[in-house]
Amino acid sequence: MTIDALVPFFRIILACHIVSFTAWMAGMFYLPRLYVYHCQVAPGSAESARFKVMERRLLRQITNPAMAATWIFGILLVLTPGAVNWHAAWWWTKLICVVLMSGFHGACSKWRRNFLNDANTKSEKFYRIANEVPTVLFVIIVFSVVA
Repeated sequence: MTIDALVPFFRIILACHIVSFTAWMAGMFYLPRLYVYHCQVAPGSAESARFKVMERRLLRQITNPAMAATWIFGILLVLTPGAVNWHAAWWWTKLICVVLMSGFHGACSKWRRNFLNDANTKSEKFYRIANEVPTVLFVIIVFSVVA
């Protein structure tokens, strides 16, 4: 199903999709890094409270809205006639990676709640490794679309 009325707005929708995706990725790159630093401070300390505020603001004011906008503009692109070649492998690769990125976003939200409740059980090393996940997915998404 496509919507012909979207064709004149294709470039605007695409630009909005790229901007929102960029903002989403900025949050996804930084949030796990904050968790690495948060692991280094004592639960209940002033530093821990500061990280809780930073994590909440990053997630709720930037990352969550950017993810929602990315999905909305992405769906609008899919509904635009001629924007997607349904038989091309890049489309399916991108879709799978975006779903995985959304799942990682959900995991980051759960980890934030654990830090908020001073119930984090994961190590600094875990978050250092987790910090690489959005980078790998980002590279695959960009290369699947561009190349």
